[in-house]
Amino acid sequence: MFYDQLKTPIGNITIVATESGLKEILWPSDLKKSEVVTKLQHAKKSARHPLLGEAKRQLTEYFSHKRNTFDLPLSPEGTVFQKKAWKQLQKIPYGETISYGEQAKRLGDSKKARAVGMANGRNPLSIIVPCHRVIGKDGSLTGFGGGLKIKKFLLDLEKSERP
Repeated sequence: MFYDQLKTPIGNITIVATESGLKEILWPSDLKKSEVVTKLQHAKKSARHPLLGEAKRQLTEYFSHKRNTFDLPLSPEGTVFQKKAWKQLQKIPYGETISYGEQAKRLGDSKKARAVGMANGRNPLSIIVPCHRVIGKDGSLTGFGGGLKIKKFLLDLEKSERP
């Protein structure tokens, strides 16, 4: 496993990858968790890893309004349901939002909005797998790993200028 950091307008994020794909985007608050610290102690910091370099390039383009989709190999760990929910997240167009209920409906069961919310909360690839585009049915901003301030920033970024 390899990792590197990227300075962004929302703070430093840590990108974790294996040879087969991206595993995680970590927020500064994640780096305070003992299991994350242990995982990174067993990983190699690499500013030259090709996949990490490409992820950093694409994220930089995203924050510069030059990219609205990501083209990276992904390798997140999760349950079958979580992976289905995360795939559905990738279908939400740049600059648009849907509710958790709508995401559940798109997965085939509109009664699973809470399960979808739980799956989204475990999304290890924030921004790249855009869970920030899912909001409450009343339009309110709800749960996000990086915090609601960052969720609002990302939504505003996507609505301000489209590539």
